Amino acid sequence: MKAQTVFSSPLGMLEITEEDGALVSILFVSSSTPPTPPSTPLLSKAKKEMEEYFRGERSSFTLPLSPKGTPFQKKVWEITSTIGYGETKSYGEIAEIMGSKAYRAIGSALGANPLPIVIPCHRVKAKASIGGYSGGLDKKRILLSLEGIKD
Repeated sequence: MKAQTVFSSPLGMLEITEEDGALVSILFVSSSTPPTPPSTPLLSKAKKEMEEYFRGERSSFTLPLSPKGTPFQKKVWEITSTIGYGETKSYGEIAEIMGSKAYRAIGSALGANPLPIVIPCHRVKAKASIGGYSGGLDKKRILLSLEGIKD
């Protein structure tokens, strides 16, 4: 079963999709997309945890996740998920943990992250800059600032 909810956040409208009892995507959608109430207990929990995170009341998520991607992407997302609230790692540090020198591939995997915020790819920065973000640098700066991280 696939279900979705759309709600307003400090980053704009977010669409959360659940499939077979786990979250599969969080998308930044157009501001003209109307909000929809959560239709499942998991979507209600996801919306609640996201709202708590945006209010600064939550630093980690307890949601079942099932991101779709290649084995390489999933490994990058798994490592990224270990970066704590208020902390950052560089693309190079992620590569080192993976035993790889594929910095660009790591950046591409992070750009393909289907569960931004929950899989905190915003916490990965380039050595000399903020790096990129699939939702746009304005959203990345908001998330980093929320966590007390200066870019």
